[in-house]
Amino acid sequence: MENILNISGNVKYSITLDPGVWIFDDRRIDLTTYFSKEKENADSIEAYTKSVSKHWDREIMEGAIYPPTLKTEKKFEKEKVLTGTFGIPFKPFLLNAEPDNDADTLIVHTTNGEYEFSLEMAFDLILGFSNNGQPLSSDGPVHIYNGDGSNQENPIKNVTAFTIK
Repeated sequence: MENILNISGNVKYSITLDPGVWIFDDRRIDLTTYFSKEKENADSIEAYTKSVSKHWDREIMEGAIYPPTLKTEKKFEKEKVLTGTFGIPFKPFLLNAEPDNDADTLIVHTTNGEYEFSLEMAFDLILGFSNNGQPLSSDGPVHIYNGDGSNQENPIKNVTAFTIK
């Protein structure tokens, strides 16, 4: 139970988070490259269109059969998941908790004290949950990174819970 985190307080729904399953979540991001690459401000329709176009172009070039390269790519992706350093945006979890209209602060509880963020800043936080393919068991279960990467070298560690005020 020490790896389970709760979002509670001034919210419509209290949320329980289990970082152990986020490795299977499509929203995960690679923390080794996330803060160094430029942010794309593409909407979801544009991203979907580009994805479909890329797939269509590939089928035209290679045919609709599945060449051996696809198996190699799948193996590469599995290997990447098993050895990568990943995080996940905090925003979807906050949105699911539905903070009340008068809520304006996120308090991050750690074994070393508490940290306060404005709710606007909290929407940009990234929760790191693995390092080189391993869960953050010694100082985790998550590390908290600012969305701009300003604390990339010194994230908030030993997180125990989140409270919305």
